[in-house]
Amino acid sequence: MTDRTALDVVQAQIIWDRLLAVVEEQAQTLVRTAFSTTVREAGDLSAGVFDRRGRMLAQAVTGTPGHVNAMAASVGFFLQRHPVDSLQPGDVLLTNDPWFGTGHLNDFTVVTPVFRNQKCVALFAATSHIADVGGLGFGPDGRQVFEEGLNIPIGFLFRAGELNTVLLDILRANVRDPLAAEGDLYSLTACNEAGAQRLLATMEEFAMDDLDAAAERIIGQSRAAMLEEIRQLPHGNWCNAMRIDGYDEPVDLVCTVTIGEDGIDVDFEGTSAACAHGINVPLTYTQAYASFGVRCVIGNDVPNNAGSLGVVRVTAPDGCILNAPRPAAVSARHAVGQMLPDVVLGCLAEPLGGNVPAEGASCLFGPVFLGGRGMIPGAKGEPFVINAFYAGGSGARPGKDGLDCTAFPSGVRSTPVEISENAAPLVIWRKEYRPGSGGAGEYRGGVGQIMEFGHVDGEAFAVSKMFDRVRHPPRGRRGGDPGAAAAVYLVDDHGARGADLRGMGREIIPAGQRMLLETAGGGGRGDPVDRDPEVKRRDRQNGLL
Repeated sequence: MTDRTALDVVQAQIIWDRLLAVVEEQAQTLVRTAFSTTVREAGDLSAGVFDRRGRMLAQAVTGTPGHVNAMAASVGFFLQRHPVDSLQPGDVLLTNDPWFGTGHLNDFTVVTPVFRNQKCVALFAATSHIADVGGLGFGPDGRQVFEEGLNIPIGFLFRAGELNTVLLDILRANVRDPLAAEGDLYSLTACNEAGAQRLLATMEEFAMDDLDAAAERIIGQSRAAMLEEIRQLPHGNWCNAMRIDGYDEPVDLVCTVTIGEDGIDVDFEGTSAACAHGINVPLTYTQAYASFGVRCVIGNDVPNNAGSLGVVRVTAPDGCILNAPRPAAVSARHAVGQMLPDVVLGCLAEPLGGNVPAEGASCLFGPVFLGGRGMIPGAKGEPFVINAFYAGGSGARPGKDGLDCTAFPSGVRSTPVEISENAAPLVIWRKEYRPGSGGAGEYRGGVGQIMEFGHVDGEAFAVSKMFDRVRHPPRGRRGGDPGAAAAVYLVDDHGARGADLRGMGREIIPAGQRMLLETAGGGGRGDPVDRDPEVKRRDRQNGLL
């Protein structure tokens, strides 16, 4: 290797490391400036930098795969509508269209072109979950996407630096929390601007007129590295199926993974048809989480960008629940979509020699609480809407227990008690581990949690529930036991159990009653007889059994 070549390699590595720092600063700017607690406290977001062709070069570590990998496809849709050469400095594009973004109306994606010497050299994109977009609100009860809230087609938030005030007027008039909705759009704009300024400083430092050469190197090397990982695996087809609760009848997720010389194909032929309620999944979100399942165990050290994602191809039959056509209701698409990594991992268990985790709770337990005047008949308090996230246990891993109360695959953090109680007139009377909920095995599944919610003044309030795993708990692997199923029911002030609630849909918590949620535990792995007695003793001492 010549001195010149060695210097080029070093500089390329420095530029790559700088890009990672740029997108992480972009994401942290979004976290620090966001209005919605789902972003600020739970990290329900994504951020990344793209080349002029709309190919993702780098993504922030901060964020969730459903946003990141779906956003990777969505920038291409933006450029189809507004080609890069038609853009100018000061432009900011946005949409929340589920089929062109990240799968439901609550997620807004903002795309900002970056200009150097009057030429567009890159694009920054970011997505965040906005608390309310009108309509029925965040929940699974809609019959069509038209009922679920305001749908904004791909268009301009800023045009040559001028704010689209008409768009903001329409947004404010159609949502329950206009301050948060407007503030989050400014937050998304600000984080892209932060990324753009850091990128331009890097290009100035290294005297780069454009990113074209760097983009080809990054994408090409990532693709080659991913293919090298895949070619070390046995080639063939493997199938797996999972049954989950669904809205009012079970949903079957059926998957075939094909490993070949040119990549991995994931096909969901045989999966249940689209649902009459809002748990349907647009294809971009299916592709995001299915490809994430592959990337968790194959080439997980390879950067996640257009190169590595391009060799994992995901398809689902048109009209099935994983490729729901417009205008299907999709608000709670995560309730199904976040199950897909476990489905894919089940296919990969054999070719990877069993080195995959057991099934976990997978889907977030995300109640939306609503109450106050105008929301609940007879209520006297101020109206409120709050969306919180909680997690069950993850499945036991090869050689390790599952993680307790951890959101896999989304990575979204649980909403702190203090935040929920500060944002709404709610009291969280209990938040504790759910002993015994992790499936037994040589390696135990992660345990879930128990949470008890009440109104501070004892008023009635509503909850929109998107809970699965109530009737179909996570399965163990290699002889491990299943995790405990989730449960949701009423209790009175003394803790006496009342009526069971449905896992899905909006219901009223009567005055003087509370809602108790028990999240599912993860499946165990290996024969429980083989578990280390000392580890069992420690679990018992820690109150996990």
